[in-house]
Amino acid sequence: MLASSLQRAIALALACALLAAPASAQRKNEPTLDAPQPIQEPHYGDTVFHFYQSKYFSAITGLMVSQHFDRLAPHADEAEVLRGGLLLSYGLHRDAGAIFAKLIEQGAKPSVRDRAWFYLAKIRFQRGLPDDAQAALSRVEGTLPGELQVERVLLQAQLMMARQDHAGAADVLRGLTQSATAQSGEASRYAQFNLGVALIKGGDAQAGRTLLDQLGSSPAADEEQRSLRDKANVALGYAALQDNRPTDARTALQRVRLTSLHANKALLGFGWAAASMKDPQAALVPWTELAERDANDAAALEARIAVPYAYAELGAYGQALQRYEGAIAAFERERTALDESIAAVRSGKLLQSVDKSNLGVEMGWFWQLRDVPELPHPAHLASMMAEHDFQEAFKSYRDLLFLGRNLADWAQKLGTFDDMVSVRRQAFAERLPRVRKQETVCLISTH
Repeated sequence: MLASSLQRAIALALACALLAAPASAQRKNEPTLDAPQPIQEPHYGDTVFHFYQSKYFSAITGLMVSQHFDRLAPHADEAEVLRGGLLLSYGLHRDAGAIFAKLIEQGAKPSVRDRAWFYLAKIRFQRGLPDDAQAALSRVEGTLPGELQVERVLLQAQLMMARQDHAGAADVLRGLTQSATAQSGEASRYAQFNLGVALIKGGDAQAGRTLLDQLGSSPAADEEQRSLRDKANVALGYAALQDNRPTDARTALQRVRLTSLHANKALLGFGWAAASMKDPQAALVPWTELAERDANDAAALEARIAVPYAYAELGAYGQALQRYEGAIAAFERERTALDESIAAVRSGKLLQSVDKSNLGVEMGWFWQLRDVPELPHPAHLASMMAEHDFQEAFKSYRDLLFLGRNLADWAQKLGTFDDMVSVRRQAFAERLPRVRKQETVCLISTH
């Protein structure tokens, strides 16, 4: 995924990209709107109302009905842009791409056109479609304004790294880190991190290590920057371990905060660095701390084996044996817990639990699953649920359930409507002769 998340519905961003071409952005990744335009057609106003209420299904169904009956004449282009954005919100990027391409060919300004292709590329990349993302990104011809140009280059580099073209990605990122635009923006840190990784994987390890070391020792103003700094130090530390440079590994890993999301990996690596330096007593310090942490973390489980290994290296065989037995018991408990979680997931409890908590909520790509469902061991699912692939697959499943309920509801309503039409047809048939007779009498009386 890209380092920074979209702040609002990407459909709105795309609509703004096509309808307005401002010089700056209100929020990260969000184009600003020009002065509000009056809505001349009530049917379009109804669609916009539902859209801003985050009722995307109601918005798109109402919009398409209004388009079918040609009720949106003053807002035809705007409505088509919004329809494309809403289709995109459900992952229908090819249909949305066709709409945007058609609108662009009808005469959109180059700056507007480039923004549209950039956002489309970004969404395709987040959907796990790098080839389609590259196809859209290649349609961007000019330079995007401000931070968007930085993000464009970052996206290009990520696409190249996905194709294992690390040297090419490094060339792209190197130019970005040297530009004044990147240096003045938040994205410069991500560019520097990605460049360091690309250089290491591309063969220029020394230059990559230098960049990561600069990032890992730089001051950080907020949690996002601190987390990226920790990540850089972990990457630098493990690269040093692989190169058999334990001293350098310890220098990098000891800069990681103990409360960081990356702390467990850092503690594990710090211990192995000490072990590589034939200092098992120093390795015991981080490993003992790590072994007491959540057993659902892979690094914490490995520490439960690493601790007795260190005791054995020190000649404390009794403590080593005791720790090994404790590790075996912990692994057995975890295996039993995993079997219970797997059984619960296979029985459908995961999907049932999450779906019940979201009944009545309209579907849409911008919805995210945030709460771990009630299962025997919900912590097992936390890391999986945080993954982009799982979120996308589950949103697709949830949308299908929503559509199923909607169709079932309308199936019942259609029966009621059929009855209403039949009653009205019968009433019309009964009244028609009387009306005609009365009309005939009236005509005769007038003559």
